[in-house]
Amino acid sequence: MPRQPIVSPALAQPSGHFSQGIIVEARGRLVFISGMVARRADGSIAGIGDIEAQTRQVCENVKAAVEAAGGTLADICRVDVHVRNMEHFPIIHLVRRHYFPDPPPASTMVEVSKFTHPDYLIEISAIAVLP
Repeated sequence: MPRQPIVSPALAQPSGHFSQGIIVEARGRLVFISGMVARRADGSIAGIGDIEAQTRQVCENVKAAVEAAGGTLADICRVDVHVRNMEHFPIIHLVRRHYFPDPPPASTMVEVSKFTHPDYLIEISAIAVLP
């Protein structure tokens, strides 16, 4: 069930590692992954104060969730990203390039004032389509 990127000359090129949109055949299973933060399996927080380390842990958590559903990161079609500081955008997208294969998922990123713990810097939720 290959994903196809939406590319339109009427839209600006993405400024980070994401697609304008993704087309997926409507067959298979939809997997909705809750917002993942930088908590390790033991409950500790990875990379306190370090957006790169936290983004890696968040991506690892998303990866673990989609794999538990029987998929891979290549099955993820959309991510929603919440960050404490939008100035971390370039670092976050640098890390995302290592996790999300081309075409990258459609994405929304917004800056928020608080998370459920003051040490969290990023949270990502995802939607995957599995064959």
